[in-house]
Amino acid sequence: MSSKSGSKAEYKKMTMSAKEYQAFAKNREPARSVLSNCIRAFLVGGFICLIGQGVQEFFMYAFQMSAEKAANPTVAVMIFLSVILTCLGVYDKIAQWAGAGTAVPVTGFANSMSSAAMEHRSEGIVLGIGVNMFKVAGPVIVFGVVAAFFVGIAHLILGTGGQ
Repeated sequence: MSSKSGSKAEYKKMTMSAKEYQAFAKNREPARSVLSNCIRAFLVGGFICLIGQGVQEFFMYAFQMSAEKAANPTVAVMIFLSVILTCLGVYDKIAQWAGAGTAVPVTGFANSMSSAAMEHRSEGIVLGIGVNMFKVAGPVIVFGVVAAFFVGIAHLILGTGGQ
């Protein structure tokens, strides 16, 4: 880091220790209201879940589906809405305001995948979209498959699965 002292041609070298830099950065960091952030996250996350419940109720009423059968199309609609809002730039603005409230599992996961795909689309379909989209999704999918495998083995050993 350099600073001017006196004339334009003359610069003075400045060095900071790690502790000095942390104190410097902390003084310039905006204050965060934890309570306000929690309330916003709760309200937005709850609103997303309320929309999901409304979509499920619609499928149950309009198509005479059970709650179990209405779950799959509800998830598909929520993913679709999340991707559309991400493409329009709306989901990111909501996420900046609400913070963790937009990380409701299905919509947050769809947002992270679609935003990664959009960000790297100029690099091509395979090396841009495919590779970078699955940087986020890959670990989640692998963990889900491995966890399901071990749960299945436990059910097989304990004799509680399959019936």
